[in-house]
Amino acid sequence: MKIKWSPLSIDRVTEIALYIATDKVSAADKWIDSIFSAVEKLSKFPQSGRIVPEFKKENIRELIHGNYRIIYQVSQSEIEILTVRHGKQLLEDNDILK
Repeated sequence: MKIKWSPLSIDRVTEIALYIATDKVSAADKWIDSIFSAVEKLSKFPQSGRIVPEFKKENIRELIHGNYRIIYQVSQSEIEILTVRHGKQLLEDNDILK
């Protein structure tokens, strides 16, 4: 299944990586690699993430990756990564609206 990243999700990954890089650039690189690796697995197992509790919609799911939530939407032909949030951050409607 095809994976598509929303502009918001790309912005979030960039922000998080830049924050991590303030302490250690190699840690930021490793984190980015691990996020992309985790997301790539969704192409074979799109239902592997749980339904996002805040939205309770079958097609809006999340993959917990370390301290982060990878929020994604499953359709017939693709998986769209909607956002990436730290687990302690509140998730609001505008975090996933297109």
